Amino acid sequence: MLDNRRNPTKPQQHSTEKVCTAAVALGLALFCGVAIADKPDRDDRGHDRDCPNGLEIALINGRIHTMDASNNVVSAVTMRNGKFVSVGHDAGGAAEAGCKQVINLKGRVAIPGLVDNHNHIVLLGLRPGYHTPLESAANFSDIRATYVDRINHAPVGAFITTIGGFNPVQFTEKRLPNLAELDAIAPANPVYLQVSFIGPSSTNTAGKAFFESKGIVVGADGSIAVFAPTVAALNALRSVQTFDDKKRSTTDAMTYSARLGVTSNFDMGGFLIPGSPNHEDEFVFDGAASWDPYFAYEPLLDLHRQGQMKVRIRVNYLTMDNALNLPILQRRIDNAFREYGDDWLKSAGLGEFITNWPLFGGPPPANYPAAVKKAAERGWIYQQHTLSTTEDNIAISAWEQLNAQIPIAPLHWSIAHAVTITPQDIARLKALGAGVALHGFRYLAGTAAQNGPPYRTIVDSGVKVGAGSDSAQISTLNPWLMLYYMVTGKNSSGELINAGQTLTRQEALRLYTAENGWFTKEEDKLGSIEVGKFADVVVLNDDYFSVPDESLKKLGSVLTVVGGRVVHDAGVLKAQDR
Repeated sequence: MLDNRRNPTKPQQHSTEKVCTAAVALGLALFCGVAIADKPDRDDRGHDRDCPNGLEIALINGRIHTMDASNNVVSAVTMRNGKFVSVGHDAGGAAEAGCKQVINLKGRVAIPGLVDNHNHIVLLGLRPGYHTPLESAANFSDIRATYVDRINHAPVGAFITTIGGFNPVQFTEKRLPNLAELDAIAPANPVYLQVSFIGPSSTNTAGKAFFESKGIVVGADGSIAVFAPTVAALNALRSVQTFDDKKRSTTDAMTYSARLGVTSNFDMGGFLIPGSPNHEDEFVFDGAASWDPYFAYEPLLDLHRQGQMKVRIRVNYLTMDNALNLPILQRRIDNAFREYGDDWLKSAGLGEFITNWPLFGGPPPANYPAAVKKAAERGWIYQQHTLSTTEDNIAISAWEQLNAQIPIAPLHWSIAHAVTITPQDIARLKALGAGVALHGFRYLAGTAAQNGPPYRTIVDSGVKVGAGSDSAQISTLNPWLMLYYMVTGKNSSGELINAGQTLTRQEALRLYTAENGWFTKEEDKLGSIEVGKFADVVVLNDDYFSVPDESLKKLGSVLTVVGGRVVHDAGVLKAQDR
């Protein structure tokens, strides 16, 4: 545990730390409290008032994989003022007395902070109730362990929810737990589990009473049907959610990210809630991915103002205009500064949609060429969702036409998901200087017929490429599940579904670290452990490079540092002031 002597009033949480350490090892409950080094008294430039030259943290005696261009492995690094100041050795006596902490890793493996190049962490932070990820649960026993831990750290009678991020096929039982089973797990708490965007869902007796009071039909077994009933249940939970609830849940989402070792999240927005006064001619989608995009960021922004960010977030604005004059896109680019913010929270780009889109194929949107031209003229980074070769061709063809007028390469545009992309279309993207953002969401419920993306083909092509999760509706934020899928090709049931497209562990980790800086034009700041780059580092609970394949799914962080600040501490390492 990191030493808290800089603030002797800080309470210790030894019993909680033991629970959390065990939870990380299981890959289950990851929301319980931990002791974290206190935030120092900082001035308006973020400097520690007691340490004018910066508080230093040195990690020594580790196996620190830098993920630099040479894949160097070093034993020590030093961090000060949010950056790495030495790599390969402890910087020594640079800090004033009492302004340095030295942490002996005792041979543990450390890596750069993981970078997820496409997820929906802001939506995850807006989940109503005490949202509890079941990403790593393999059976109902795991659900019990996760929920019991969550209940033990939540207020009495709190509504325990799991909304997206899992699929029943990952459980041995191949179904949702029913009312009686959830009652046995949580006899004193209402519980609600929802699959993906729009269900189906399941609840227990206390939850059933709540939903029925709102006019929602719930089966005797606690089942809530897909589509309208599930959406109504979700909206009933949202209706009693306060702004403070949203701030707490957003903090929970960032805490979960830090525990997993994901230190940077590239958020891709959400869809408009039907009936929103701002929807105009915009495409709307109801369910777990819906929000009011003009107010949804407020809880996160409030936490940022208060200095309570735990991980980095890069905001990408999603628009799905139907109108030819693109009113939503125009308003965004007229009233938002691109690539603007600080190292913790920044307005990055546009995506994952820029117009209404022919999901899974269909004719190209009539306004799409105009939309990409507007984005390019204003210099915006842009990422486009695709799930079929038809969609790949729509985007790439429009980009090729635009490239004759405005070069695409300096804009760092990319295709997202690319589960069926062909070698020919990969070559077209490479010629444009565009990239591919790959997401292993088919780990949860994919099959040999519904697999991808073709990791091996894409990496071997030499195109710009990075990886992420596409969580948290249909995929898991947990990067170790994504990395497991990338290196084994196996889904959550252990079935080989992506044969011939696997990567080495080193290749996969590079896609989740050093290669992702390109997508936000932060190659010189993000993704590797090098002097001058962001001091983001994760100390692992086991050796990613040598554990058996199945043990990859149990990896997690015992210490996460973001910007030279400890944001997660599982209590297994000790620091000494110097």
